[in-house]
Amino acid sequence: MKKTIQLETIDPIEIYGAGNKILSEFCTYFPHLKVVARGNELILDGGESDISEFQIRLGELIERRRHKMNLTIYDVEDIFDGESSADKFRLSGDAIIVHGTDGKPIRARNRTQQELVKAYFDNDLVFAVGPAGTGKTYIAIALAVRALKNREVRRIILTRPAVEAGERLGFLPGDLKDKLDPYLQPLYDALEDMIPSRKLQEFMSDGTIQIAPLAYMRGRTLDRACVILDEAQNTNLGQLKMFLTRMGASAKFIVTGDATQIDLPRRSDSGLLAGIHLLKDLKGVATITFTSDDIVRHPLVTKIVRAFDGLAENSMISEP
Repeated sequence: MKKTIQLETIDPIEIYGAGNKILSEFCTYFPHLKVVARGNELILDGGESDISEFQIRLGELIERRRHKMNLTIYDVEDIFDGESSADKFRLSGDAIIVHGTDGKPIRARNRTQQELVKAYFDNDLVFAVGPAGTGKTYIAIALAVRALKNREVRRIILTRPAVEAGERLGFLPGDLKDKLDPYLQPLYDALEDMIPSRKLQEFMSDGTIQIAPLAYMRGRTLDRACVILDEAQNTNLGQLKMFLTRMGASAKFIVTGDATQIDLPRRSDSGLLAGIHLLKDLKGVATITFTSDDIVRHPLVTKIVRAFDGLAENSMISEP
C-alpha cells in the first residue's frame, strides 16, 4: 500500500531536521515501512497499520513543534515512549512554572493567577488586568522564562510605555538608557529572580532577552517570541494597535495593566479597556481580570487598594 502525505502548514525542514536527522530517527520506529521525503511530500510504502500509525505519530511530532522553537531526536523518543506531545509543555494551574535563582519554586498563588497560566497555553494573546500587587507581570515573566528554557520560543521581549508619571525625562541624569531604565527596572527585578545574573547578562547581550520602551517596538515583526507589554493602561489605542500588530509566527503576547493607575495627562486617552472590548470576541484572545482579593504582596496593600478604590467610587478624588 502506498500513501503520500503533504506537509502544507509547516516548513518540512522543521520536521525533517538538518540532514533529515529527525526524520531518520522517526523512521527507525517503522522498520517495515519505506519512507521517501521529496520536498513537502512524504511517500510511504508498507502495511496499512504501519501507515496509519506513522500518520498519527507524525501529527504528534508536528504538534510538538508548534510548542517548541525546534525539535531534537529526544522529542521523537518522547513521542514513542508514550509522553503526550502537547501536554508535555502545558501546565496545570498550580504546577511549578520555573524555579527561582534561590531554588524556590515559582507557581500561581491564587485562582486568578492559575487562570492566567491556563489562558497562556490556550491563547496567543492574553490581557491580564487588575490592581497593583496581584502578580500579573511576575507570572507573565515566569511563563516567558519557562518558554525560553524549554526552547518553545527564541527570545523574550519585555516592554513598557515610558510615560512621565509626574516627572520629566529631560531632567533625569545620564544618557537615554539611563533616563529610561527607571521605567523598566521592575522588569529587570523579576528576571533577576528567575535567571542567574551572569546568564541574564549573556541573554541581554546577545538579544535573547530584550527590554525596551514601547516606542522601540514600531516597525518590528516579533516571531518565535514571548512578548510582554506591561503598564498597558498608559498606552493609547493607536499605540496598543501598533504593539499588537507586531505579532509574528509562533509568538505569544501578554498585555498587563491596571486601569486605576493611568499616568496619561487625560485618563480618557488610555486604550487598554477599549482595546480589550474591541478584541473580546476574537478566537485566540483571552482576558483575565484580577481584583483586590488577588493581591499577593504585604496584606496592607490589599487594604490600601480598597481604601483608594472606595474614595474613587465616592468621587472624593478628582480625576485629571
